[in-house]
Amino acid sequence: MTRLETRERIAEIVREALGNGQAVEIEGLGTFRASNAGGKNVSEGKTTYQFSPQEVAQVFVAYAVEDLPYARRLCESLRKHGCSPWLDKDKLLAGQDWPRALEHAIDVADVFLACFSPRSVGKRGMFQQEIRHALECARRRPLDDPFVMPVRLEECVVPRRIAEQLQYVDLFPDWEKGVRRLARDIKKAAKRRPLAGLA
Repeated sequence: MTRLETRERIAEIVREALGNGQAVEIEGLGTFRASNAGGKNVSEGKTTYQFSPQEVAQVFVAYAVEDLPYARRLCESLRKHGCSPWLDKDKLLAGQDWPRALEHAIDVADVFLACFSPRSVGKRGMFQQEIRHALECARRRPLDDPFVMPVRLEECVVPRRIAEQLQYVDLFPDWEKGVRRLARDIKKAAKRRPLAGLA
């Protein structure tokens, strides 16, 4: 199947779902739905649709595997503050092309949280790769749009390249105070999303 045929098939599936009264959510953007019960404008006989932009801030949480308990705690704290964290252990499906899924999740996130600890700063592997991809995504955004937000889970030295350019948030010694600040900053960043003002 060619790329054009794939797009046409996807569009057909979306139209069919909307025609059946189902909502169609596009991760990172929002939800399309028929604007009335049957999806038909009675006076004109046409189907009409409504788009609701995503309102909850989408947050990609990058961490070293040794810090998974901290990452889970952070995700739970962010949910309580009205954010929607993306954690690979919770979001990836069995058999899914995970490198591609991670890149997509970073691309559509409002904010990328890089969780630093004594265990993660010198570690090689996926954590560093995610940070590099996020920094590349940040380069494509307007200069004043905060995207990469470094977080220190414990006392540690943030890598120089990041510390020289980006303000970081400490979640110690007062976890809740740090999370409140982080949630506030995340929500401000999400308001800069291109479709955020269309609701």
